[in-house]
Amino acid sequence: MSLKEELKKKPYFKWIVLCNVATGTFMATLDGSIVNVALPTISVDFGVGKETLQWTVTAYLLTISSLLLAFGRLADIIGKNRVYAAGFLGFALGSALCGTAGTVQLLVFFRIIQAVGAAMMMANAMGLITSCFPPRERGRALGTMGTVVALGSLTGPSLGGFLVSSLGWRAIFYINIPIGILGFIASLFILPRDKDILGKQKFDYFGALLFGGGITCFLLGLSDGQEYGWASQRILVLLVGSAVLLGAFFITQLKIKQPMIELSLFRSRLFFAGNVAGLLSFVAMFFTTYLLPFYMSEILSLKAYQMGLVMTAFPVVMALTAPFSGWLSDKTGPLLLTTGGLSINAIGLYLLADISVDMSPLSLVWKMALMGLGTGMFQSPNNSSVMSTVPLPKLGVAGGVVATVRNVGMVIGVALSVAIFNTRFAALKSVLPWQTAYVEALGLVFKVAAVIALCGAAVSFVRGGGAPGGSAGTKGGRTAAKSDA
Repeated sequence: MSLKEELKKKPYFKWIVLCNVATGTFMATLDGSIVNVALPTISVDFGVGKETLQWTVTAYLLTISSLLLAFGRLADIIGKNRVYAAGFLGFALGSALCGTAGTVQLLVFFRIIQAVGAAMMMANAMGLITSCFPPRERGRALGTMGTVVALGSLTGPSLGGFLVSSLGWRAIFYINIPIGILGFIASLFILPRDKDILGKQKFDYFGALLFGGGITCFLLGLSDGQEYGWASQRILVLLVGSAVLLGAFFITQLKIKQPMIELSLFRSRLFFAGNVAGLLSFVAMFFTTYLLPFYMSEILSLKAYQMGLVMTAFPVVMALTAPFSGWLSDKTGPLLLTTGGLSINAIGLYLLADISVDMSPLSLVWKMALMGLGTGMFQSPNNSSVMSTVPLPKLGVAGGVVATVRNVGMVIGVALSVAIFNTRFAALKSVLPWQTAYVEALGLVFKVAAVIALCGAAVSFVRGGGAPGGSAGTKGGRTAAKSDA
């Protein structure tokens, strides 16, 4: 009997799987925040401006977003364990190459390789957990993953600052190599082999190309809209191209026998409404994540470490709340927690809109903590509810959908918040002192974010309660899994 077979008979085996998946998730999340700290140093080292260097971040995000759905579908065909393990190896390889990059162009290219590995892991993390944990424990497990994500975001800036100042910027990439290799080896021995993979299915390469191209054009158009102008030829071509490619993607998915994603998944009210609520949650969240540091720097004149302490309130409270929220959703169902969480977010954003030119940093701290509480309440019960409606052989692509929704929500949140702020600030600065115009414009941004969060709460409420732990959805999923097999 192999080590994996022996472990599978142990009641704690699923928690070992969770630790392995959490390692990859932490590494990918950490890298998303740790690189930002090193950008000024890399800029000086390569002698390039921030506009050029920004592609090291943009290329990483675009690559992940364009591949999440594809790797989720691939995992349903060949196994989530194989794709996730390969993700560890790809991420380690990309990190090693990033550390050796001699030009900014090479660094961007190697970041794309790194992003391919990250997409393999991100697309299948929730699917692996959902398949290993019974409904009565699934919310707690996904809540633990929420804590891991928060800790990755929390650790990135401080760890990045230490590594860059003591060992140089290349160290932030080299640190991933041993973790990635050990994670890959552990995955081979730990991750369970899927018994419900679709098998003998063809991968829809054309659909993957259409979706990847469409989502890339969409995100790039949103990201560059303020810089080039929303009516510029570049942005119009990107957005129209995105509409054409994504439209063609959905049409082909309806016609082919083995599509990238079965659109019938969205007929489930829990799946559809849960993803819409998740999208609105991330849009509202990133209204604050991007603009608030500028306010603290330009208006309140806070130092970098002070801004870091203020922003830390959000992930700390989220990390503490998410496991308890997930455990509670296993007992009571997701409805009250998801609706209540987004309602708390809406309240926090509305209170945050009452900013001034001399607001106390402590006032910002407790409001960010309130939003961390709401997000921690919402995320794990919502993810558990969504994934529990999916047949077991389709958990991979469902996880890809959830992860794609998250990334799209982040980009929309940043683009929309900047557009609202710039438009309002331009209208006010000619009639008001610039500091007053600044806070008035930012206050409007946060009010709009509060409305978006409230809309998310309404969507979450109308989806219905679902069974505690999502057992109803899982039961249906297992039935479907048997019929597919």
